[in-house]
Amino acid sequence: QVQLVESGGGLVQAGGSLRLSCAASGRTFSNYAMGWFRQAPGKEREFVARISYNAISTYYAESVKGRFTISRDNAKNTVYLQMNGLKPEDTAVYYCVRGVGSTYDNWGQGTQVTVSS
Repeated sequence: QVQLVESGGGLVQAGGSLRLSCAASGRTFSNYAMGWFRQAPGKEREFVARISYNAISTYYAESVKGRFTISRDNAKNTVYLQMNGLKPEDTAVYYCVRGVGSTYDNWGQGTQVTVSS
């Protein structure tokens, strides 16, 4: 069973930056795509970004394209989400997930990101 632990969330002013990290347990991290989702209060969970197992391919939601960057370090079993130019609408709990085909599993506990205006 893979465990995912997110960190790096916090309170930041609009226009600021944060880098989220997600540490994965287990030996199969490098075999899977990884992704980030987020859920704002009163809203449905939404896709943010995805990175292929070998980091060659990345995908982003239109709302974060050009501002967020997903990356991974397979030697450290860690995936990152660099978030620049943060906006109040980016406020949400951010979740790290493992990609399995077209679905996702092993959701982490989430890390809160709050962007003040």
